[in-house]
Amino acid sequence: MEVSGLILIGVFFALLLINLPISVCIGVATLATMLFSIDFMPAVTTIAQRMVGGLNSFALLAIPFFVLSGLLMGQGGVARRLIECAMALIGMLPGGLALVNVLSCTLFGGISGSAVAATSAIGSFMIPEMEKRGYDRSFSSAVTATAATTGMIIPPSNILIIYAIASGGVSISALFVAGYLPGVLVATFLMLVCSVYALRRGFPTEDRLPVKLVAEKVIAALPSLLLIVLVIGGIVGGIFTATEAGAIAVLYSLFLSVVLYKEVKVKELPDVLLKAAGITAIVMFLIATSSAMSWILSYENVPQTISDALLVLSENPLIILLIINIVLIVVGAFMDMTPAVLIFTPIFLPVAESLGMSPIHFGIMMVLNLSIGLCSPPVGAVLFVSCSVAKTSIERMIKPMLPLYFAMFIALMLVTYIPAISEFLPKLFGLM
Repeated sequence: MEVSGLILIGVFFALLLINLPISVCIGVATLATMLFSIDFMPAVTTIAQRMVGGLNSFALLAIPFFVLSGLLMGQGGVARRLIECAMALIGMLPGGLALVNVLSCTLFGGISGSAVAATSAIGSFMIPEMEKRGYDRSFSSAVTATAATTGMIIPPSNILIIYAIASGGVSISALFVAGYLPGVLVATFLMLVCSVYALRRGFPTEDRLPVKLVAEKVIAALPSLLLIVLVIGGIVGGIFTATEAGAIAVLYSLFLSVVLYKEVKVKELPDVLLKAAGITAIVMFLIATSSAMSWILSYENVPQTISDALLVLSENPLIILLIINIVLIVVGAFMDMTPAVLIFTPIFLPVAESLGMSPIHFGIMMVLNLSIGLCSPPVGAVLFVSCSVAKTSIERMIKPMLPLYFAMFIALMLVTYIPAISEFLPKLFGLM
């Protein structure tokens, strides 16, 4: 186990250092590890079988559907209507524009299922607007980057589907419902930071709008918000599965973008479909190679070894969970969420279950943890998108990011040590 583990880790990081795609790094490292034990043809055949087996899941069909619906939402005028709705509801509070930014990113991230899309769509409008009102550009960019990650926890979320597969069949419906309270908790903590920042800097609040105008803005955003009700309501009500909900989301997004809002032309649909196919192919290849790596890790008894080491290190569940969180935070800073979930779920989930933690609770904790990595240097995808939209540098964003990181970490600790935050809604709806 020791030699094969060193080969796996050594080859993986060596390839990563020369900037190869992470899916290639995972696949080649897995092959190199297998070649240490068996001949070339059996090794290649086994890896091919494990990759195909990893993709042989009905639940994974939900991913291309939700990717496509997210792209349609991103181009279909949803972001602008959500921003106007948020502005009408909370723009008059201290730090109003920053709060609007957080709420808009949370709503759009939840609807589209993409933190990157939320950062681009919301940030391109809100960052310049916040700068006009006196907010520092770097702070505005930091708010957008951190708030956009809530879309990874609030359903429909592709990463929760991937976790369900990696964990061996945890209910996607239960995971979707479980993500709401933690997502709202993170958004609330980020809003508190924004309010304190605005009060200390003395930023003016926005004018309170007439009730009639507020009602108009809310009504205009209702069709977009209805997607969440449609998808989650149908799943919880047992009307359709998560995969079928993805198909419904695509049809509804087409209706909004092409028919109702008319901001996506029919001639633009082939480009949207092609982009969705490209994103789906990348995600599926990652899942395939990560499934092969997860198998070799299990074959070499790595999860059991790590579990034993953690339990020897400390018998206190609070300490063990803290160690797992610290490891995942470091992993999230260097690795994309999809391979991180696929690789580390089979390693840490048995440890968590031995401590009495439910797979639902652990999944939400893990996704929330890795979401912090999306807006963390050196490889956080959302961080780079936010920098690009704001035309600023990561160095300038670090200082305003620190209190926001702290807020997210406090939310993570609450989710980790208070199971009810993740489990209350699934239990309420009889999903666990």
